[in-house]
Amino acid sequence: MPRSIPHARLRIESAPIAERLERTIEDTVRRFGAAGVALGVSGGVDSAVVSALAARALGPERVLALQLPYRDLGGESMRRAEHWIEHLGVRSERVDITAMVDAYEATQPDMDWHRRGNVQARARMIVQFDKLTQHGLLPIGTGNRTERLLGYFTEHGDDAPKLQPLADLYKTQVWQLARHLGVFDDIVDAAPSAGLEPDQTDEGDFGVPYAEIDLVLALLEAGFDEAAVLDTRASSTALDAVLERVVATRRKRVPTVAPAFQPTYHDPTAFTDRSR
Repeated sequence: MPRSIPHARLRIESAPIAERLERTIEDTVRRFGAAGVALGVSGGVDSAVVSALAARALGPERVLALQLPYRDLGGESMRRAEHWIEHLGVRSERVDITAMVDAYEATQPDMDWHRRGNVQARARMIVQFDKLTQHGLLPIGTGNRTERLLGYFTEHGDDAPKLQPLADLYKTQVWQLARHLGVFDDIVDAAPSAGLEPDQTDEGDFGVPYAEIDLVLALLEAGFDEAAVLDTRASSTALDAVLERVVATRRKRVPTVAPAFQPTYHDPTAFTDRSR
């Protein structure tokens, strides 16, 4: 269904944000000495936006769009992805991860869809990082801030790439950026889904729409207390859902736990800086 106008607190100026993200992609690729970037393009809005930004920043010939299907999941989203990839003119490759996932599942007779989804996400990262070895292409992520704050991602899957252009934009802001970049309506208006199990949608999992979730997150991050949040049009259902998920998934957002003993722990290559 068409996206509604977001709450004023969530509205963004898309043009300057797009320009900044394009510079970030270009600068990061240059700093790491990569030949370009590789990313999964699923037919969802996040990967459509990142692939568009990368193509604008680097040129389509330096972007590898990976389609990484598992069994027959996401047939319609894969068709959307194909049309978008063709529109951008980027390089593309299709790698079916079914055999990879099923080989592990064969050793795990009690595998459920939740576990299988996590294995799929990590298998996709195996392919994406292999393209770094094969072609010198830097893996680029497509996760957004809403997913990160809610812990709605697979550890060592979606979060693995070092370059994450959308990591500080809420989902509703990604939709706005998509409109600015000319992402197709059928991609922007599709029900968001991780595509890791049959008939799954993000908002079905949350029980509330992204518009409400993002408003609650934006208000809480701005310092509003729970009572003040409820004085807006945010519902108690959305507030409860956000707080429950943020608390339950905290471990996904903390830095690696490693006791520090060396003087350069926080920057282990500081000794290479000859300007000091």
